[in-house]
Amino acid sequence: MTRQAAPMKNVLLLKAGDAAASVRLSVGDYERWFLQTIGLSNRRFDILPVHQGAPLPKSARGYDAVMMTGSPLSVTQREPWMERAGAFMAEAGEQGIPVLGVCFGQQLLAEQYGGQVTRNPQGRETGTVEVTLSPEGRADPLFTGLPERFAVQATHEDIVSRLPEGATVLAGNANTAYQALAFRPNVRGVQFHPEMPTDAMRAVILAREEKLNALAQEKGVPSGEFVPRLLSGITPTPLAHRVLLNFLEHFTA
Repeated sequence: MTRQAAPMKNVLLLKAGDAAASVRLSVGDYERWFLQTIGLSNRRFDILPVHQGAPLPKSARGYDAVMMTGSPLSVTQREPWMERAGAFMAEAGEQGIPVLGVCFGQQLLAEQYGGQVTRNPQGRETGTVEVTLSPEGRADPLFTGLPERFAVQATHEDIVSRLPEGATVLAGNANTAYQALAFRPNVRGVQFHPEMPTDAMRAVILAREEKLNALAQEKGVPSGEFVPRLLSGITPTPLAHRVLLNFLEHFTA
């Protein structure tokens, strides 16, 4: 008896920005990290650079899932494409299509649903960090097979500062209370980067070395100390990719 092959999943990946040139040269751009981390076995990706004005489909019907990448841009500085992409994701969610926003993607979803995004008063979160699942997060299929605390890569200045009505907190940490959110039964967001390998985290930190050092000096850290500390703190995050796989496995039909 032959085993039936798993059905092909069609995924629409909304690209919300470009990594710095030095990052793209060394480890590729955002979409490459997603494809490498998730893998292409039984999965087909359409990549749409919405930040460059790429037209959105009239409907997400025909896709098994919609995902959005992170971005160096800020949800707090609205551009027309952000309005269109946010509305598209929300409409896809209302149609029952699974939607996952990562970093900028989570923030755009939060604002679309009536929440608020602001600059993090705790400061930029960059490097390998730990997140802790809430009781709701431990029960959520997005985190199936993951422990209560696990390591992830993170890099962001903005945070969801006010939850939209009906949103549930799935994970957080001391820097960012809302590291993962459930907006609707089939719509999720994560502030951290489950798609990001360690070499990409290193490349992102090096690309922002000057800015990171300047921010650290403003807080009294001696010049030249902060970035080496961040780099030495980068560790593998062998469990984080399960978030993406769980999303495609447990939220799609």
